Amino acid sequence: MTQESPRPRPLATAPASQLAALRWVLTDIDDTLTLDGRLPAATYAALEALHRAGIAVVPVTGRPAGWCDAIARHWPVAAVVGENGALWYALDHGARRMLRWQAQPEAERLANQARLHALAAEALRAVPGSAIAADQPFRLFDVAVDFCEDAGPLGFDAAERIADVFRAGGAEAKVSSIHVNAWIGGWDKRAGIEALFDARFQPFNSVRDAVAFAGDSANDAPLFAAVACSVGVANVAPFLAGMATPPAYITRAEGGAGFAEFADALLKARGAIPEENAA
Repeated sequence: MTQESPRPRPLATAPASQLAALRWVLTDIDDTLTLDGRLPAATYAALEALHRAGIAVVPVTGRPAGWCDAIARHWPVAAVVGENGALWYALDHGARRMLRWQAQPEAERLANQARLHALAAEALRAVPGSAIAADQPFRLFDVAVDFCEDAGPLGFDAAERIADVFRAGGAEAKVSSIHVNAWIGGWDKRAGIEALFDARFQPFNSVRDAVAFAGDSANDAPLFAAVACSVGVANVAPFLAGMATPPAYITRAEGGAGFAEFADALLKARGAIPEENAA
């Protein structure tokens, strides 16, 4: 008999001591920070408030390298992990220099591109109405097939058919709320975060109790499993049945409003518990 995964608990039940101990907030972007395809003012204000409170925010996204460069430069974040863990960018403000890391040597990356694009063409033929994502020109490591951003919406059954084409061709494939991302290589969002923490902060496994992650879909599962304080915004609900490790908590609100709800709870907990007692 298969044991069901535990259901997320309401965010309001998260212990204040757990929230107050957080020093890093990792977060997906699409449909976690955004709402209806836009970044709400309240969500950006929440990012600013976390930054001012000394919380290091790290977006962890399937979005492309080009977006990551802009976000690392202009948002109040400590770094950005992009293309589902293939790379990270962090701006050294003192040196006025962008630090960059990638999971695969350049020659190997280039060699994989033709294979990925051939699989993408096969996926488009298999699922009419899907399209190469508009942000593809800014990607280095993966191919993104759009089923719900500018294309469609086609639904998650169609997205899984797209993903199956890539998997049958030997690639990795993850379904987000808008794209199917496919790549050739052994990384995911957690691997990208571990590489970032080893280089810029502390070994990830040594500080996981001080790290939260907020997300909304199946490709966030590796990080839901990695930290105790994992938070799904309300629109994660359709994905829960297929997750081996769902988030520990779930917000009342969807998307960026749910992230702002989480940030508010974290900051209130830090105010309620003296700093010396938080860790």
